[in-house]
Amino acid sequence: MGARRALRQRTGDRPGHHRPQRGPTSLATALPASTSDLQWVANSYNLVFAAMLLPAGLLGDRLGRKRLLLVALALFGVASLACAYASSAEWLIGARALLGLGAAFVVPLCMSVLPVLFTPQERGQAIGLWVTANAVGLPLGPIVGGWLLDHYWWGSVFLINIPVIAIALIAVLLLMPESRSSQRLRLDLVGILVSCAGLACLTWGVIELGDRGVGNGTRSPPWASASPCSAPSSSGNAGSAGAPTSVP
Repeated sequence: MGARRALRQRTGDRPGHHRPQRGPTSLATALPASTSDLQWVANSYNLVFAAMLLPAGLLGDRLGRKRLLLVALALFGVASLACAYASSAEWLIGARALLGLGAAFVVPLCMSVLPVLFTPQERGQAIGLWVTANAVGLPLGPIVGGWLLDHYWWGSVFLINIPVIAIALIAVLLLMPESRSSQRLRLDLVGILVSCAGLACLTWGVIELGDRGVGNGTRSPPWASASPCSAPSSSGNAGSAGAPTSVP
């Protein structure tokens, strides 16, 4: 009895008290996922976000900023649910790519509606608050995510987005007026597609290079496949991130 009581004191358990069982907090053990899979989980978001950031702003000018912002917020929420309940590494990678697509529309559209919502006298303060919110969110995200991983399962870092998205949808729907550019701008679809392909090939090469190494004697370095695809995206009017060409 004395040994059992000492064990309970060391572990913090009390008679009649049972700690809740938590699921695995590591993606590598929960899915499972290889090193390459874990890198793609992080990079799929950044890849889609970088490729679609500039086209998203132009589409908002053409089709309506409020309409696309509502769609982007809904997509971000659905993708967060898909990430939280992913049952395989491939599922999580695809859901993270959708998450990056939603974020690529949210960021420029939120910035573009500030001149519509605020007068010239209020615009400077509004932009300052927007920049401050983004600056605070950068360090706050990892802190909140680490706390959630310490107390809950790994999917909780995505579920926390749901109430924020719900509030944002209601606010945009009720408070934000519809707006679009008075100019008709043209999308450079070829440039966007070539830039996306180049970024995908380059990212795949870097990931495979870290996973397999160089000089194994079996095949050429994986990053070599990125050169033919990424070269066109850095020339002409496409831009390295798929910048669209606009004409009056």
